[in-house]
Amino acid sequence: MIRNAYAADIKHKEDELAIQYLPAVKAMAFRLKERLPSSIDFSDLSAIGTEELIKLARRYDESLNDSFWGYAKKRVYGAMLDYLRSLDILSRASRKLVKAIDYAVEEHLLTHDEEPTDQELSIKLNESEDKVHDARIASTIYTVMPLHDQLQVGDEGAALAQVEKDELVGVIKKILSHYKEREQMIIQLYYFEELTLKEISDVLDITESRISQIHKSVIKKIKESIGA
Repeated sequence: MIRNAYAADIKHKEDELAIQYLPAVKAMAFRLKERLPSSIDFSDLSAIGTEELIKLARRYDESLNDSFWGYAKKRVYGAMLDYLRSLDILSRASRKLVKAIDYAVEEHLLTHDEEPTDQELSIKLNESEDKVHDARIASTIYTVMPLHDQLQVGDEGAALAQVEKDELVGVIKKILSHYKEREQMIIQLYYFEELTLKEISDVLDITESRISQIHKSVIKKIKESIGA
């Protein structure tokens, strides 16, 4: 009887701990959703994060970690990214097409101020508009992933998977050193401050298309630098 009451009290405290940080999880899901296409549902991201939060609260040991949110934050965000990976959207949108679209967009931006529409790309690449649309959604989802995930999109994936993390960090630093300070700031704001393209555009007074172009250029140069 006493043991059951003690167990119930522990469970109550664990659930209270999770409830306390639910607003933080929802805020995290909202910020991530802002950087994703409309086809990704905020409520799905929030539910995944909440489920992970509850699991973490039930195994949290305050004697080992001073701050519960400090312990849980990265894991909750990681669970949301794992959910996006599990969608495996690139199996429905050809990796080859994603690559072709990136090149076509880059070429288009040399003479235009904004990215081409799905219809324009469909005509240029001789693909259905639906396929082009799905491929662009896949590409957008991967831009919120850690760089190592993005670098494995495409035929070069197997080669890039062999690159050591320290080596990759060194390559990225070297490549960014050749960019102007404002372009380096774009990468900093997008990956580390987790700002949306619209927010970066407002801060630096650069078009969203130009920001996207710089981002893709960095990814391309990293791949070339490690021989993929």
